[in-house]
Amino acid sequence: MENCGRGCAPGVRFCQKLNRLKTLDDDMMATSLKRCLSTVDLALLGVGGMVGSGLYVLTGTVAKDTAGPAVVLSFLIAGIASLLAAFCYAEFGARVPKTGSAYMFTYVSVGEMWAFLIGWNVILEYMIGGAAVARAWSGYLDSIFNHTIQNFTETHIMHWDMPFIAHYPDLLAAGVLLVATFFISFGVRVSSWLNHIFSVISLGVIVFILIFGFMLADPANWSMKEGGFAPFGVSGVLAGTATCFYAFVGFDVIAASSEEAKNPQKAVPAATAISLGLATTAYILVSTVLTLMVPWHSLDPNSALSDAFFRRGYSWAGFIVAIGSICAMNTVLLSNLFSLPRIVYAMSEDGLFFSVFSRVNPVTKVPVIAILVFGSLMALLALILDLEALVQFLSIGTLLAYTFVAASIIVLRYQPEKTSSKQVSSSSSNPNPEPSPTTSEVETMAQQSGELKEYESFSDKLQLVEMQKKSKERRATGQLKARWEPHLGRVLGDFEPGEVVAFSVLALMVSSVSLSAVLVFGNNQLQLPVWSFSLLVVVFGLAFLFSLGLIWVHEQRPDIKTFQVPLVPFIPGASILLNIFLMLKLSALTWIRFAIWLTVGMLVYFGYGIWCILAQ
Repeated sequence: MENCGRGCAPGVRFCQKLNRLKTLDDDMMATSLKRCLSTVDLALLGVGGMVGSGLYVLTGTVAKDTAGPAVVLSFLIAGIASLLAAFCYAEFGARVPKTGSAYMFTYVSVGEMWAFLIGWNVILEYMIGGAAVARAWSGYLDSIFNHTIQNFTETHIMHWDMPFIAHYPDLLAAGVLLVATFFISFGVRVSSWLNHIFSVISLGVIVFILIFGFMLADPANWSMKEGGFAPFGVSGVLAGTATCFYAFVGFDVIAASSEEAKNPQKAVPAATAISLGLATTAYILVSTVLTLMVPWHSLDPNSALSDAFFRRGYSWAGFIVAIGSICAMNTVLLSNLFSLPRIVYAMSEDGLFFSVFSRVNPVTKVPVIAILVFGSLMALLALILDLEALVQFLSIGTLLAYTFVAASIIVLRYQPEKTSSKQVSSSSSNPNPEPSPTTSEVETMAQQSGELKEYESFSDKLQLVEMQKKSKERRATGQLKARWEPHLGRVLGDFEPGEVVAFSVLALMVSSVSLSAVLVFGNNQLQLPVWSFSLLVVVFGLAFLFSLGLIWVHEQRPDIKTFQVPLVPFIPGASILLNIFLMLKLSALTWIRFAIWLTVGMLVYFGYGIWCILAQ
């Protein structure tokens, strides 16, 4: 056994390295980047990340093919679902004001290897998202000119006929990404002002659409004559929700920019709430106007809003809408190009990715090399890949990041506070400190001296009783709450603080995957009988609720001054279940591509990242 213990020691240490947590500096505001973004700047970045191609393309597609006029409800439910994830991002962005978004949050609370996987997938999310929007941007502009650009490219430049590759190289999409990359490299202030300009124009066009669109609205388009409000039923509304959910994925740019915010503790939560509220309102109102202007079944999925004005005889309004759509897509491009290099910078600064990407330009205060390299890679993807292939690849990385951020919130909330370096230094400077006695020590000393029933005054007695009440009401973070100690103390009392919560979060993830798999595949692919399907749903559902209950009976960290997610662990738990359910709704081909990307990431981590960390 002793030899086995010695032989296993290197393996144990290696596993500890994989799961070690990132220790943050005492001064959270210290950074080599430039803190210059206000709440308005962050809110407009968030709006720019969410209100883009989804508003001008997704509304028409979902309304015609999936939900009908009930697309309004789909956007409402998707906005509420996104709020669950946004709460978690807002708390982390305020508490840990460092660039890196989901990667940094996972590194602080879950562990190194998981953080790398999330960061690697967030890189994929931003690259694919930017390339997809650039493709949609060029396609929308091309449709205005009757596909002249596409026809010219296929005829005079190049035409491909290969699987998973676009039919022609989209030079316009690649070109606009390279131009945007050039401007972003000039610094955060230039990026912010460009985003302001495009966002204001886009919001102005949205106001125009709402005012003029409601003037042209015809309630008969929601009547039973045209198919009714929900022609595809409840299933159509829910299917539309799964698609509309991806319209809100851009809000994480706010958390990714927290290291460049002037006052992240207040600005990040406020900007997240403002941007998500504006985006949800815009999507609901615009989809209402669109389906009231023309019958939902006659919409053009590629350019629904501008086409609706054209068909009502207002071609000039259609051109205004087209200008707004171009500006809105520009804001999404800027959002992706703004966030991606900062994720890469955070991973490089931690030693998990190539160190060249952590270099910050001394003049512009931005990671220029990361911006130029990954902006060029994004342009390459937009040049050769089809829009449909890009969009399918986008969803899975986003949902996985949301899942881990929600789990990280639970872990961090129930994790005992680590002793800071200042506390250690102060204790080391005073080798013989005189700690103040605790409540139990006071009571013990009183009992030993036989003076428990004798007090100098009645106020002293009230003070001691009050101290005893507080000791019963509040225990250390990660321990069982006092009122649950008589019931669960024998079973859970011997565990270290926070240990039961960590296992419960793992059980929560497993039960979420199991429950979602039964719900998604039980009736169709697995063809389970009704009794078996119902039994599995009940078993895994109870396991999910039991895991939440085990977490809830433990003490959380005391309230802090920054924003906190309400109703923990229930809101993060609901977010985990929803995200995993939507992930399992994706196609098998998407999962195969995702597995290949993860394999490449593991090669980078085990071939470079972990050795740089071990060498430190």
